[in-house]
Amino acid sequence: MAGRGSRLRPHTLTVPKPLVPVAGKPIVHRLVSDIAAIVDEPIEEVAFVIGDPAFFGEEVEEQLKDLAQSLGAKCSIFRQDQPLGTGHAIMCAKEALSGPAVVAYADTLIRANFKIDKNADAAIWVKQVDQPEAYGVVQLNEEGHIVELVEKPRDFVSNLAVIGIYYFKEIAQLKEELQVVLDQNLTHGGEYQINDGIKRMFQKGKVFVTGEVSEWMDCGNKQITVETNKKMLDFLQEEKKEELIATNIQRINSTIVPPCFIDQGVQLINAKVGPYVSIGPQTIVENAAVSNSIIQSKSVVKNTDLKDAMIGNQVHFDGSFTKISIGDYSELKA
Repeated sequence: MAGRGSRLRPHTLTVPKPLVPVAGKPIVHRLVSDIAAIVDEPIEEVAFVIGDPAFFGEEVEEQLKDLAQSLGAKCSIFRQDQPLGTGHAIMCAKEALSGPAVVAYADTLIRANFKIDKNADAAIWVKQVDQPEAYGVVQLNEEGHIVELVEKPRDFVSNLAVIGIYYFKEIAQLKEELQVVLDQNLTHGGEYQINDGIKRMFQKGKVFVTGEVSEWMDCGNKQITVETNKKMLDFLQEEKKEELIATNIQRINSTIVPPCFIDQGVQLINAKVGPYVSIGPQTIVENAAVSNSIIQSKSVVKNTDLKDAMIGNQVHFDGSFTKISIGDYSELKA
């Protein structure tokens, strides 16, 4: 999770992308919890690979420690100081690379109900897609084992796209192969990739299988993140595992159209909120209609009709624009 999330600016100018909330919880919190549910065994350690200390500071580290502790796990934090690729990022955490492990990129959310095949050496999580030529895909043999990874194939290989989550029964095997990749300076565009380590494992006869997810949700930019928020609210309402509306909100002459997430201390005054709205704690929405939008904490939104909007923390917005994207501490007043 060391990247700066430039496509999601301005929201990632002040908050690392994996900590941007979707349906009331940071992306990385949801991802780690969902993976833990699929693994279905105690998690001993969660190792986070983060970036520049000036951006990923002490407050970020504390949030990640709380996340690991919520799973009863040790928290380890490693830093990738240069953007040298996925293989390099994993090797930044080489002290933690032993035993069974999951590797995941922290800008993706999933829904899945499969269980990991503990008889295989590794699993690569995939999703069926309509345009496989736009993705990295897996090639399978007759036994259903993965034998190749093909990036954006011109000719049809399969429709199973790699989503960036992997399981290794013994991740030290990946570490060994990635060390060779680093030692031999095997780069693509100046970056060391996890695929090169995996391909070396193929060559040594390691058995890779697929784990297919039913939903793969990206948080790459503002529009996609708002759409992911919508999908997640639908899932949460159906699953009924989380409280979506806080008990201490203040509602004056206002309507909530579910599904919505509304956090503690929110004030709704002459407002219509929903469907598909997430509002962070201590935010005020007044004389406004809001749908399909994300508003973070301690903001004030007045006199507007918002749709497909994303508003950061401690924002003051008073106006008639609709499809807006406003970062933290901004003020827009008529």
